[in-house]
Amino acid sequence: MRRDNLLRQRVLSLWFPDLPVNRILRRLNSAMRPPAGQASAEAVEPPFAVADKTGNVQRLVSVNRMARALGLKPGENLADARARVPHLLVEPAAPEQDRMLLERLADWCDRYTPLVALDGEDGLILDITGCAHLFDGEEALLADVQDRLTRQGFAVCGAVADTPGAAWAITRFGMGGCVPSGEERAALVNLPVRALRIAEAAAEGLERVGLATIGAICDRPRAPLANRFGLELVQRLDQALGREKQPISPRFAAPFVVAERRFFEPIGRMEDVQAVLLSLAGQVAGALERRCEGGRVFELALFRVDGAVQRVVVGTSRPLRDPRRVLALFAEKLKTDESVLDAGYGYDLIRLAIIEAETASAEQLTLSTGSEQGSEADLAGLIDRLGARLGIDRVTRFLPVNRHLPESQTGFVPAALAREDALSWVGFGGDDFGLGKEGTENLVSGADPVVEAHWQELPLELPLERPLRLIDPAEPVEAVAMVPEGPPLRFRWRRVLYKVVRSEGPERIAPPWWMGAPDAPDPQRQAVTRDYFRIEDEDGRRFWLYREGLYARETTAPCWYLQGIFA
Repeated sequence: MRRDNLLRQRVLSLWFPDLPVNRILRRLNSAMRPPAGQASAEAVEPPFAVADKTGNVQRLVSVNRMARALGLKPGENLADARARVPHLLVEPAAPEQDRMLLERLADWCDRYTPLVALDGEDGLILDITGCAHLFDGEEALLADVQDRLTRQGFAVCGAVADTPGAAWAITRFGMGGCVPSGEERAALVNLPVRALRIAEAAAEGLERVGLATIGAICDRPRAPLANRFGLELVQRLDQALGREKQPISPRFAAPFVVAERRFFEPIGRMEDVQAVLLSLAGQVAGALERRCEGGRVFELALFRVDGAVQRVVVGTSRPLRDPRRVLALFAEKLKTDESVLDAGYGYDLIRLAIIEAETASAEQLTLSTGSEQGSEADLAGLIDRLGARLGIDRVTRFLPVNRHLPESQTGFVPAALAREDALSWVGFGGDDFGLGKEGTENLVSGADPVVEAHWQELPLELPLERPLRLIDPAEPVEAVAMVPEGPPLRFRWRRVLYKVVRSEGPERIAPPWWMGAPDAPDPQRQAVTRDYFRIEDEDGRRFWLYREGLYARETTAPCWYLQGIFA
């Protein structure tokens, strides 16, 4: 394939030069907004600045338009600024809040492209490759971004180019706008070398020798420039001109499938949101079916007209693409916490995205009403509904763990993420290999005829060798045995005496060799051998007891414990 036929990357750089001031003024303007129906007088914005302490000196970090008109600029001494403008209003800097605001702006820019990255403390980088035609071209997209952000109270500059370096330089040191593809050099030649984002020392060194613009160094030999001013200068120049790739690190990975709906008039009623969600789920289902996949994690993003973005995420236990089930999951999520959605002045964009997907081939269901597929689907639907309402991490199930002690052989995992073939269960019925009936038949087929006949005679469901639920920690009992290593004759548990009439065992569980010596301290009791017995008393009650420690080899007085009761 020729490279001329490939879609060239297009990058949009946004710069918020007065972000700290905009953050505070937007909050003040919102607090001073008059009630609905009441007229408001035209307010005059006073000179305002944000200051931060640098060393022992307070310096201006950001100023508004009125302060800039009076001759103030960032970096000035606060004392000098107040001497020149006595009525200057000053607020302390809050970098954490500025960072949070920049992240919210990045979420808002997700309406244009899912590939949005933070650019320093006051900028954003958007990869708009293949997205501009949805907004009638790059110039219309850039104008829409700047117009919406300006109406929200932000001072913003933007530029579109083939490379992040060129877009960054034109945004901060140029006139902004859209640079035609392949014409970055012409747009950069008249800009200062500081537009390449090089170190301050390198920029001052270039200016001292008369190389003050990017055009002055474009055609110069690379080796002398690199030797004198560092490799960073050559690298930044190549990145800006497109000779070297400069990767973008988006805040979130691009979704697998996306469907969205834009509105000329904002909507706010929950019924309208659900109707749009059902329609979007149908579009997503069609795309997933063509890919032979199903969604595992769905994200609903609602963009308000005031710039706020609300996101709701649900997960599933099995790949899903049924639109009504997707709608039901989000309904369960919103039913649990109705405060998740606050329409405010309404939503002008709703988007449904598939964050994670898995292969989900079409299945031929049986015609019987009690089909196995139907039962699995019902269980998966129950897990999904409970997970959407309670949280996916709160709906758990047991999975086997490769440990030698019975109380450590199970662990809780989220039911939606558990796989049936994760590990095999041992001791809970006849399927000790995790193969099922069909797998067992395959295992013994072709083996010795005696062995095969023995397997064929086994019942489909063998009796339990261990209780389904264990007592953890095991409770001590007082037991009397005929011989030190024999089964108990009677035992006392919870002040009740039980007489043993039948017993089976022992089932010996010895610790691995790496667990420690027999004389290990008490915290390492798992390094002691256990002999388990299944016993039955006079009334038919069945218990699971074990004796801890081998007589005369690990201990002189073995202890007895009750770890489970058979149902």
